[in-house]
Amino acid sequence: MDAEQQQGQQHHGAEEAGGTRLDEPGPRQAFTAFDSQRALTVNLREQVCDPKNIVGAYRRVRSNKGKPGVDGMTVLGLADWLRDNTAALTASLREGTYRPQPVRGVQIPKPGGGQRQLGIPGAVDRLVQQMILQVLSPLLEPTFSNSSYGFRPGRDAHMALEQARKYVAQEGRGFVVDLDLEKFFDRVNHDILMSRLARRIGDKHLLRIIRRFLQAGLMQDGVCVAREEGTPQGGPLSPLFANLLLDDLDQLLASRGHAFCRYADDCNIYVRSLAAGQRVMDSVTRFLEQKLQLRVNREKSAVAPVGERKFLGHRLLLNGKLGISPQSIKRAKDQIRQITRRNRGVSLAQVIVELNVFLLGWLIYYRHAAFRFELQGLDGWVRRKLRCYRLKPCKRGFSVARFLPRLGVSSSPAFRVASSGKGWWRLSRTRSVQKARSTDWFAAQGLLSLVPTYDSFHR
Repeated sequence: MDAEQQQGQQHHGAEEAGGTRLDEPGPRQAFTAFDSQRALTVNLREQVCDPKNIVGAYRRVRSNKGKPGVDGMTVLGLADWLRDNTAALTASLREGTYRPQPVRGVQIPKPGGGQRQLGIPGAVDRLVQQMILQVLSPLLEPTFSNSSYGFRPGRDAHMALEQARKYVAQEGRGFVVDLDLEKFFDRVNHDILMSRLARRIGDKHLLRIIRRFLQAGLMQDGVCVAREEGTPQGGPLSPLFANLLLDDLDQLLASRGHAFCRYADDCNIYVRSLAAGQRVMDSVTRFLEQKLQLRVNREKSAVAPVGERKFLGHRLLLNGKLGISPQSIKRAKDQIRQITRRNRGVSLAQVIVELNVFLLGWLIYYRHAAFRFELQGLDGWVRRKLRCYRLKPCKRGFSVARFLPRLGVSSSPAFRVASSGKGWWRLSRTRSVQKARSTDWFAAQGLLSLVPTYDSFHR
């Protein structure tokens, strides 16, 4: 029996036959640990309504831009509204009478299939949420786990990946419990969330306003639907509330000595054996579903060797290196296909500008992964998509036969390409088309070359 199995028996009571007890995370005196802080938070509304806080929130909301909510007000129109309504707004917040509007429901496709529900608050509600966030965040952030990295100041995905890499490479934890929470933001229980918030916040009027934000209706297809659970992504407060609710999970894992990394609702727990991982999966699933009333997606969650799962778009290798997941390459190609759609009607130069913005940001995110070989193939694939983009406006073989000689292709090869009858994708791979739009030509147009850029990050 290894050390982890012994530790597992200590943390899993004998009466549970290998399952984890469903105790509340942390010691019982955790409630009293917040008492002194809570006593100082009985009148947070004054801080929320402070003019400096309002100005800071306005600047943040304006910089984030975003689409208008149900009232149609844009963030650009927020300044004029504040000029006439600041006094009434702060009065309603101080008195606890502020009532948010319904959020505008929007569904967007998820990378792995299905739809993700977004909620777009009105501009004023977005401002108020940001005002509250700027007051609550300094109070709640210090209480969160060091193993939580998502949506937190001074923390990012690369820090989570580096910690996960250490668990695997330095501690020999070759198996991962990969938890996937099904529609997490749509299933947050309001009562549980508010009870966690009330432990730390003593301002009852502010808590009442926050509950109204949670219960604000969802306007979709002209129908306003009441919400009894969930905090749809889109509002400034949603990420903070996600971390607050899942902090219970963090405390549970930390109290049992587990090595884990959590980024928002994406949680990976690293163990040394498949059996230990299965015990952890069973006990944590029970805790999430019974205590927090969340739902674990059994189809997407798994216990497996680390190299078979992905975390934040990466694969963790046993030698301590990071790789890139096949799904991340596929999503990048999907985005490139959208940019190079042949019916967009924009110039090739504009398409190259948009590609460069996307590709550079994508490379910066994955710069620590070892995937130079994959980039070589992707480089050629991007150039081929651009050749297609430029060929398709020719529409007919006659136009192709006239177009290619202008690019330096002799008449005979140009005629053979034009009369081949192949589709645009196959034509883009012919020698004549590659000569007309060579790698050097794309470089002269300013197209970002992936491999040299990637290499520059590792010098």
